[in-house]
Amino acid sequence: MRKNPLHTKLCDSLGIEYPIIAFTHCKDVAAAVINAGGFAVIGQTQHTPDEIAADIKWLRERIGSKPFGVDLVFPASVPEVGSIDDLLAKIPKPQREFAEDIKRRHQIPPPKKTPEIFQLGWVTLETPRKQLEVVLDEKVPVLASGLGNPAFILEAAHARGMQVWGLVGKPRQAKRELDAGVDAIIAQGTDAAGHTGNIGTFSIVPQVAAMAGDTPVIAAGGVTTGRHLAAAITLGAAGVWTGTVWLASRESDVSMTIKEKILAATAEDTSFSACVSGFTMRTLKSQWHKEWESPNAPPPAPAPYQLLLFGEVKQSAMDWNLESFMTEAAGQGVGFVTEMKPARQIVFDMVEEAIAVFEEITG
Repeated sequence: MRKNPLHTKLCDSLGIEYPIIAFTHCKDVAAAVINAGGFAVIGQTQHTPDEIAADIKWLRERIGSKPFGVDLVFPASVPEVGSIDDLLAKIPKPQREFAEDIKRRHQIPPPKKTPEIFQLGWVTLETPRKQLEVVLDEKVPVLASGLGNPAFILEAAHARGMQVWGLVGKPRQAKRELDAGVDAIIAQGTDAAGHTGNIGTFSIVPQVAAMAGDTPVIAAGGVTTGRHLAAAITLGAAGVWTGTVWLASRESDVSMTIKEKILAATAEDTSFSACVSGFTMRTLKSQWHKEWESPNAPPPAPAPYQLLLFGEVKQSAMDWNLESFMTEAAGQGVGFVTEMKPARQIVFDMVEEAIAVFEEITG
C-alpha cells in the first residue's frame, strides 16, 4: 500500500490526523481545527496569566484529551520591567509628535476603552515570565515561541512532558535552537504574517529541513491552500503553520470589517514594515502604513514604543470602526482567502486538495 504523504512524523509526534497547524488568537477556531483532525496553537501574548488559565480550561472542555499548543514571545530587546505610564513617557519625541499629528489630521477620536496593548503583554520581560509559569503549571502539550529563543524553557518543559517549538526566520537561528534541543522548528519565510524575516519560504524551509535531522520542520509563510501543504511536504517539511487563512473563517472573532478586508486583499495589499510594532512585521496595508512611509515621517520608534503608539490608534479604529486605519497581521497568501468558511471545512479542503496534488504528480 502506498504511504499517505500527509501522515508525517509530526502526526506521529502529536497524535493528530493531519499535519496542519493553525496559529490563532481565537479559541473557537482552535477547537474547530483540533476536532477536525488538525492541531492549533493559541496566541496568548496579550492575555493575563489568569486569562491564559481560563482559556486553557475552556479549550480542554471542548477537545478532551487532544493536544494543543500555546504561543508566547520572549523578546530580548524590551525593558525588564516598567509600568505603562513609565513606558509611554519614554516614547521618543519625534515619533510621539508624528503620531499625534496623524491623529489630529485624520480627526481620530480617543479610544472608548483602554488599548489592549496597554495591558503590557510582551512590552516588558516581566509579563511573559508570569505567562510562562501558567503554561508550565498547566502542562500544555506544546509551548511555541513566536519571538525570542525558547532554549531557556526546555529543561522545565521537558520535565513536564511538554514539547517546545521555536519559530525562526534564518538558518543560523534554526541551528542554534536545534542544538539546544527544541522539539520542532517552524521555518518561516518572509511571505508570512506578523513578525518575520526577509528570506522566502521556498528558500528557508529546505535549508532548515536539511539540518534538522529527525526534528520535525514546520513550514510557515504564505501557506493557505492544499497545494501549499503539498509543496511544503515536498520541500522536506513535516507540516505547515497557517494563520491568515483562519482570520476569515466563520468562527473567527475578528471584526467583520477585518474579515471583509481579508477577503478582498491580494498579496500586494500587505506591508512589510516596522511601523506597527518596532520590529518588521507583515500586516494589511492601512492609512497608518501610508503615513509612516511618507517623506516627512521619522523612522519607527524601537520596540516596544512604536507598538504603544500604534496600540492607541488601533483601539480607536476598532472602537469607532475607522476602516482606513484598521489592519491585521496577514501573509502574502491572503489572496487565496476568498470565501468565509467554517474552520472545519478549511481543514478538509486543504487535505483534499493536497491529496489531489500528490495523486496528480504520481499518476
